Amino acid sequence: MPGKVLILGSHGRFGHHAAQAFGAAGWQVTIFDRHRDDLASAVQGQDVIVMAANPGGYQHWARELLPLHRALIAAAQGSGATILLPGNVYVFGPEAPFGWDADTPHLATNPLGRLRQQMEGDYRASGLQVIVLRCGDFLDTRPSGNWFDAHIAKGAHRGRFAYPGPLDRPHAWAYLPDATRAAVALAEQRTQLGQWEDVPFPGYTLTGTELAAATGRAIGRDVPAGRMAWWPLAPLRPVVPALRGIFEMRYLWSLPHRLEGAKLQRLRPGFADTPVEEAIAAGLAHHG
Repeated sequence: MPGKVLILGSHGRFGHHAAQAFGAAGWQVTIFDRHRDDLASAVQGQDVIVMAANPGGYQHWARELLPLHRALIAAAQGSGATILLPGNVYVFGPEAPFGWDADTPHLATNPLGRLRQQMEGDYRASGLQVIVLRCGDFLDTRPSGNWFDAHIAKGAHRGRFAYPGPLDRPHAWAYLPDATRAAVALAEQRTQLGQWEDVPFPGYTLTGTELAAATGRAIGRDVPAGRMAWWPLAPLRPVVPALRGIFEMRYLWSLPHRLEGAKLQRLRPGFADTPVEEAIAAGLAHHG
């Protein structure tokens, strides 16, 4: 049943699509403005809070990530609202067994992975009802600086494809309109869910070769799978702070992984993804 939802981070990738998805489903959507609004007041009377706000870049995570989320946890105490949190795969680490689900141990030991583990730990210990929708890399419908749009397939209409890892490793992708549609569905059944729900969003699992082939089918031309060169970026790491985090998470392009969909199908039987070619076509439409 639709209710009232507060969106934090509505200018970001997940938050933008969440606002659209909740609005389309008949929810009363309130957009939080961190420059103008008081968080403690804004959460009052809300049924669901979508926490899609993030620090501006990896270089800010160590200082800003935990305080940002702890502020919401403090503000939401006693509100009765459910927190819907877009999760990622950083928590697992390269030692986690293949096929990541709600019970897969969080074994990451790198700084960004540990920060995400601590953040989720804070929510889990908060006493609030929290739904984590755990996604892979995003496929967006607008140019938002995501890996696919800004790097891998930005030259696809000219037959260029630059994949950041080995072309034979499965990798998890989430089409944002589908992921946020699932978020709405989970929010609407929150009264039937537990206090802490970790729900992997399976999306698409594709190797680099399969992603290139799907991209070719989506845009109607041959797109040979190629590799991205990392070496030109290495000298820039001292002067481009965000690159440190990008290199830290580079292992995900070499590590075979998949998000399992059994839990989502159990909670939302019949949930179906947009065909991958349609998702890719939407993501590249602005390239023309």
